[in-house]
Amino acid sequence: MVSRLRFLSYVYAVDVCAYAVMSNHYHVVLHADKARAQAWSNKEVAERWMQLYSGHMLVDRWLENPKAIDAARQTVVDEIIAKWRKRLYDISWFYPKGTLMRGVNETIARMANSEEGCKGRFWEGRFKSQALLDEAALLSCMAYVDLNPIRAAMETDLMESDFTSIQQRLFDYVKYKNTKSKDEQKLNARIQKQRAIKAEVGLDTLPEAPLMPFDGSSHTDTHHALPFTREDYFDLVDTTGRILRDDKRGAIASELPAIVSRLGINPSKWIDHVQNFGRRYGSSAGSVARMADYAQVFERNCGKGVAWCSVFAGAVFKHGLKNKKLSNN
Repeated sequence: MVSRLRFLSYVYAVDVCAYAVMSNHYHVVLHADKARAQAWSNKEVAERWMQLYSGHMLVDRWLENPKAIDAARQTVVDEIIAKWRKRLYDISWFYPKGTLMRGVNETIARMANSEEGCKGRFWEGRFKSQALLDEAALLSCMAYVDLNPIRAAMETDLMESDFTSIQQRLFDYVKYKNTKSKDEQKLNARIQKQRAIKAEVGLDTLPEAPLMPFDGSSHTDTHHALPFTREDYFDLVDTTGRILRDDKRGAIASELPAIVSRLGINPSKWIDHVQNFGRRYGSSAGSVARMADYAQVFERNCGKGVAWCSVFAGAVFKHGLKNKKLSNN
């Protein structure tokens, strides 16, 4: 599952911000980068598309010899590639609505059915998708996703939370250290075990995109990096996980990193918010104003989450960052 997500991120103009693969479901936070896809040449778009899907006879001929295509056929080729380009930054193609995903679920289902020697559906139910409309929603949802194994009482430590983005980010952080602590050595061993599994099922040759990086600079384009530092995020998730695990929900404000207050989130509401993020929101999450704008653009009702957010208006989500659109699935 992780290999497939990161391979698709390599092909698409879609970054993986966070993920957690559980025993019977998974969560992923995605960022679609339209500008990146639009900067690709027609040839690159065609080559990327055909790593996943069947091509087209005219496009194949054009790739072999562009000069052999007359003007009328060139117009058709351009139209086909324009359609592919749009799909390569469309999360609905990376992660389409319905009971099966073209990109991830379908591939996993085929592998599982082949392994079990059976046919039929592999996944149950429909997936839920939410647009994350500001920094606070993004931070809350990423923490919610990364802490899934802790909240489910499956693990007690972030380094032991296998197949999560927080574990991978921690490994990426310490892997170049010459001297590693015992905990860091255990983390390295767990990642190596996961790599062995990847090789065993023949996925070790797939190229994989790195996770979307952090950058706390206010001058960084939000389509290039997550708008907070890696250290702030590690500290926040670690502290929140310990609070969740130790059930000390009564007095936590002083323990949370400054990033919470800096984003306009009330620390006393943070734990409850992270624990219930998946249930509290419908099609979008963010400030009341952002959710209303989103509903107007897409011509739908504000839906689930507005009433709850209104109760805590100015407490949980005070403000957001313009031009930010991410997705939690």
